[in-house]
Amino acid sequence: MTARLIMKLRVAEAVATTPEVLHLSLVHPARPELPAWTAGAHVDLRLPDGRVRQYSLCGDPADRGRYEIAIKREPVGRGGSAWAHDTLAPGAFAHVSAPRNNFPLEPDARRHLLVAGGIGVTPLLAMARALSASGAEYAFHLCAPSPGQAPLLAEVRTVCGPRLSCWFGSEGRRLDPGALGPAEAGTHVYACGPRRLMDAVQTGLVARGWPVERVHSEHFEPLRDEGFVPEPFEARIASTGQVLHVPADRSLLDVLRRAGFDLPSSCELGVCGSCECGYRDGTVIHRDAVLPLTKRRSRMMACVSRARDAVTLDL
Repeated sequence: MTARLIMKLRVAEAVATTPEVLHLSLVHPARPELPAWTAGAHVDLRLPDGRVRQYSLCGDPADRGRYEIAIKREPVGRGGSAWAHDTLAPGAFAHVSAPRNNFPLEPDARRHLLVAGGIGVTPLLAMARALSASGAEYAFHLCAPSPGQAPLLAEVRTVCGPRLSCWFGSEGRRLDPGALGPAEAGTHVYACGPRRLMDAVQTGLVARGWPVERVHSEHFEPLRDEGFVPEPFEARIASTGQVLHVPADRSLLDVLRRAGFDLPSSCELGVCGSCECGYRDGTVIHRDAVLPLTKRRSRMMACVSRARDAVTLDL
């Protein structure tokens, strides 16, 4: 992987789509077009103090003139959302990366089921725009406490029309995974939202016979496992035979960097996918929230994942 392009973009519009969610349109101050992207992609937003936050693009992938993101203010978050809400008014500038896509639409799918919870609507709205433009078959399930707390609701209704089903708690409607129907051949599910919703969708569909490789998800939050106790392990570099010791109190990413391997990174929490690397053998303890099950047999995230005893890295 190579380093991602960082651009200084201007805030063209900043609109409160709910009392807690700010919808931003970002444009280049000199160039008419931004790097191309596909539905499901995210960008890195770089804060003035060097911190990095990831936000999914929710605009139209066919519109190269702007990037659109929506940011929910998190009162007990890590500070990024508060900075964005307080600072990114029209005319302000922000440092934004070129897009990366860890959550793409399956190109061979015959039908797509999109399940959004709260701010998780952002990548799925971009998917709905792309699917509508291509004439693909899809349905959109939107979950929120109430219509007033559903980010980008007007845009979703406009794009999806009769394909949209809303599940508002204030109306006594909560999504049951059974509402998504049986696992018909060629149908794929894409879910993004709070972990409780994501777990319910994944568990419920698998219990109903859905193959795990046809249930896709994207997490905004790192894996929480307070009971996990890291252990030291060895990392062997397949190309050189070099063996590196990874202490219990250091990440594989940190050890690799200190050994001269220039791996890219961004969040270092296991949610952005920047530091993905390959491995050939070993028992890997996957602690990220981004790699699909189908890739975990040969890929890992060096920032948070570890190994039991030893791993051979394909670097």
